[in-house]
Amino acid sequence: MVFKGLLGLGSLLKQAQQISGRMQGLGDELKKRRAVGSAGGGMVEIEVNGLMEVLRCHIDPELIARGDRELIEDLVATAINQTIAKGKQLHSEAVKELTGNVDMPGLNEALEKFLGAGQSEPEDPEGAPGSQ
Repeated sequence: MVFKGLLGLGSLLKQAQQISGRMQGLGDELKKRRAVGSAGGGMVEIEVNGLMEVLRCHIDPELIARGDRELIEDLVATAINQTIAKGKQLHSEAVKELTGNVDMPGLNEALEKFLGAGQSEPEDPEGAPGSQ
């Protein structure tokens, strides 16, 4: 019975070594992936890569012309939060692909914690034109 446990541990260690080798390329893969979040019916858009680096922030000139600083701030925050949630999902998918969906003890729980499972997505502020 002890030997069976050791064999299982050996197999798990071998899988971990294989995954560790693949993890080295994960950063490069995540840099290539993109996530876009928006608010106000697309009046504000934020783009990040899989490493959660902000690549682009677009604010519709019409929104700026309105001069409603508070609305712009709310929409930017909402778009950023939406983009972060999508970026975390990209990261989770990349890790799952990397592990070949191997059942790694604690991996699913760690990913759920990272993704903030059970938390509701932020909503557009009240009165935001064209809220999604």
